[in-house]
Amino acid sequence: QVHLVESGGGLVQAGGSLRLSCAASGRTDSNSAMGWFRQAPGKGREFVAAIRWSGDDTYYADSVKGRFTISRDNAKNTVYLQMNSLKPEDTAVYYCAAQEIYTGTYYQRLLYDYWGQGTQVTVSS
Repeated sequence: QVHLVESGGGLVQAGGSLRLSCAASGRTDSNSAMGWFRQAPGKGREFVAAIRWSGDDTYYADSVKGRFTISRDNAKNTVYLQMNSLKPEDTAVYYCAAQEIYTGTYYQRLLYDYWGQGTQVTVSS
């Protein structure tokens, strides 16, 4: 069982930055992925970024490439999402998610087994 706790959300003006953290208790397969998803009011939950606990590969949605950076600290069992050049359309509840085992697919929310409670990010214009 894995328990995920997000932190770091808040209110920021357009063009500003925020860093989200996701602390994981318990561990999954060393090749499995951790992901960030977001859900805006009235919309579905969409993929933002993913990273595996091993290796250097990262994966991003087109809408955040070049602005967001996902990283991890294995010693702390923590994954981060650095968000720069924020836009009002980035406003959403951001969720951290974990896969139990390696799947090789990172964009589909149904392939993630554990979810955090979410943290609100609001970007004002």
